[in-house]
Amino acid sequence: MGGTSTCTLIKNVYSTILLIFSVTIVMGLIFTRQTKLSIDVHPALAFFVLWGLILWLGMVEGGQASLVGLAPINPALYKDSHPTTYISTKVCHVGDNLDRYLMGRQFMVIFIAFCINMSGAPVGGAELWGLPQFIIDIFLVTGFAMILLTCMIGQLATQVNASHCMLDYINTYFAVFTFYTAMAIEFSGLMHVSYFIQKVVGWLAGKPIKSNEPPKSAVQLAFFWFRVLLSAAVLGFSLAVTLEGLFTGNTTMWDGVPNAVALILFFVLMSVVGLLEGMQIAFFAVARLKKSERGNAPFAMKTCELLFRGDGHNLPGFMIGRQLCVVSCFFIIARVTSLNVEPGFGNNIFGVSDGAQNFFNTGLLGAVITTILGSITWQLVASAFPLAFLSNPLVYVFLRICLFLEATGIASGAWVLAALHKRIAGFQRDE
Repeated sequence: MGGTSTCTLIKNVYSTILLIFSVTIVMGLIFTRQTKLSIDVHPALAFFVLWGLILWLGMVEGGQASLVGLAPINPALYKDSHPTTYISTKVCHVGDNLDRYLMGRQFMVIFIAFCINMSGAPVGGAELWGLPQFIIDIFLVTGFAMILLTCMIGQLATQVNASHCMLDYINTYFAVFTFYTAMAIEFSGLMHVSYFIQKVVGWLAGKPIKSNEPPKSAVQLAFFWFRVLLSAAVLGFSLAVTLEGLFTGNTTMWDGVPNAVALILFFVLMSVVGLLEGMQIAFFAVARLKKSERGNAPFAMKTCELLFRGDGHNLPGFMIGRQLCVVSCFFIIARVTSLNVEPGFGNNIFGVSDGAQNFFNTGLLGAVITTILGSITWQLVASAFPLAFLSNPLVYVFLRICLFLEATGIASGAWVLAALHKRIAGFQRDE
């Protein structure tokens, strides 16, 4: 027992030191004008945008844990004690609104990650304070500093507190604003092609998609399918622009990487993100099944045996390692897909206006592609075919990778941050 406590303490300490160092060098990059936003606009703006987005990401991640966890709870039990929480839940837990929120929230996470990358990730050839090249390579070139900063402060620490203090965590108007932002994104129809994919997957699985709402009227159906078509058009256009940028070498990809390699890396990383997103869904699905109901496919059995071994620590361990992997992929995809075409020199993609090119350069199109093709689609497939999904040998391989990352303790500083946040905010554990 004492050995375990000592090991945990060591992990917490070294992880926290790594985080402090990572934050320090990212701030150094910003104020020495070595990030995209600090160069294009001003270091002060990059500083406030980065920290504002990190805080917002924390609410997006923590809000999901709270709103999903409170779904089966009678709101009358907390309506008077947590009135601001009730403002969100009274809407979220009606009909299919929780699913709508989750779809909008998924886009928010990816878009925020892309914008954080633009604010704090180093430009090519960045140097800082005479640091040795191997430190530059490890923390800056690979994006390790940004991964630790985003993962521990913006995601894991908030998920820890929100999972145990659901009522207190979203009992703020900031949480209400975040919830309605996600609902507005879903209502816009930007992601609606995902619903079509969901229907196709359900049809293939022989599982018709069930709704908690009455059948749509003719007007509602027309509006729904209009947004599906609009979303499909947006996705197709986003792919066309991004692929054109990759083929012509007009993205923020690292110098020296051939265009063909960047293109392959784009699709490989999208597949890795999708696999990890699907694994999360499939793991929670099989967790509710008896061992005898988990099939007899060799790799599905090996995966389940590893996942549920011992005291069940491997499932939360996977979630931590998965978060590190997913955020790493998000930042690399952001670099691969974000366009880097300077308007006004006749090189605009497809000859669009300078204003349109500036919009393309924000990375929004890459976020749309990643959300639909690298996240939601895989989640839907894993939800419909959890056992078949687990039969993929790569699922077992990535489970091992995620458990290894968690075992290193790289992200253990999140527990320290969560404890500090809980004490400062005065969160009370849900009863």
